[in-house]
Amino acid sequence: MPDQTKKPKQTKFHVFRDERFIDLNLYQFGWEQTAPAYSYGPHARNHYLFHYVIAGRGVLMANDQEYPVSAGHGFLVVPGQITTYGADSDDPWEYTWVEFDGLRAHESLSLAGISGSQPIYTARSPEAGRLLQDEMLYIVNHADASPTHLIAHGFLFLDRLVQSSAGRRPPSEYRLRDFYIKEALTFIEQNFQRDVSIEEIAAVCGLNRSYFGKVFREAVGESPQAYLLHYRMARAAQLLKETRLSIGEIARQVSYDNQLHFSRAFKNVHGVSPREYRSAHILEPGKG
Repeated sequence: MPDQTKKPKQTKFHVFRDERFIDLNLYQFGWEQTAPAYSYGPHARNHYLFHYVIAGRGVLMANDQEYPVSAGHGFLVVPGQITTYGADSDDPWEYTWVEFDGLRAHESLSLAGISGSQPIYTARSPEAGRLLQDEMLYIVNHADASPTHLIAHGFLFLDRLVQSSAGRRPPSEYRLRDFYIKEALTFIEQNFQRDVSIEEIAAVCGLNRSYFGKVFREAVGESPQAYLLHYRMARAAQLLKETRLSIGEIARQVSYDNQLHFSRAFKNVHGVSPREYRSAHILEPGKG
């Protein structure tokens, strides 16, 4: 039996507080040497959460199944999925984790071959797993770096995850689909300030609404309506932090003529009202 006196519970935990990034955003990340028989859950997350196990053993409980997870493996929790996970009582986990989301998240996880229904990651080789581990720990150990620096390493984390996975799927027949999605995203970026409809976005891509919605969800992981809402609310959050515009003016800049409707939509996405968000996040002149 391992000597537990050499493995006291230790934790590094950091929250990423910048909402400006659309393709990929980080929410929290950390490292922990868990206590024997440590358990977390049942709980549902709002974003993707990936743990890589450095040492020890434990179990993920999801989809009415138990998945053993040991060193060199990892496990994924997807938004809205209720899970419980716990460390072994004799050989507890040491792991590192990243919580993330964004346009490129779903695509990368699909390429890595992991999902809510297939949550276990296996490294294709010990060296590949170490490279992924090193990238995750880099993020954890550089929490004071600039947001752009951390997001850059977030992309490197996704790349390591895909490249190192034993279940990696080759980029496939989706070249035409990718063209449609690029057209749609460009149109949203250029027109989110007005009352654009999903039918209009589909027409720009030359597709009917039903097929466009199916293609978009497969590529992005959410419906066009949900993505458009999240995009607008991310832009609104940026304006709340970086400008002194009134909340009514910000509402109009993201296509809401009714400030009350905007405030409700913003709170549904960010969990607080626009006024509360601004109070907590406003950037002072001369500060990053």
